[in-house]
Amino acid sequence: MSTTRLTIQRRARTHADRAGDPLEGLVNLFDLAIVLAVAFLLAALSSFKLTSLLGSSDVTVVTNPGTPQQSIIIKHRGSIQELHVTPQEAEGQGVPVGTVYRLVDGRIVYVPSS
Repeated sequence: MSTTRLTIQRRARTHADRAGDPLEGLVNLFDLAIVLAVAFLLAALSSFKLTSLLGSSDVTVVTNPGTPQQSIIIKHRGSIQELHVTPQEAEGQGVPVGTVYRLVDGRIVYVPSS
């Protein structure tokens, strides 16, 4: 019985630990978390129909039109700016630059003066 025990101890010494470091799995979980975060960000942007903000073109988005919570998101040359509409009226001096028309289907058209 002592010879088998001696043989098992020799085998245990010669074989390296194949399990490795138990913390190596956390690195893979961190990579997975980053991929999931990017996927959730893309899903959120597509659900709000804001995927055009990821491209290189200039974009203007109006959210909640006609309500007090209306805001305008403008992407111009890579910078994104959000404007909140307030009920205050603007005052000042200036010259007319065009005319704005509301069409039957609700769209608003701006026609610059010549």
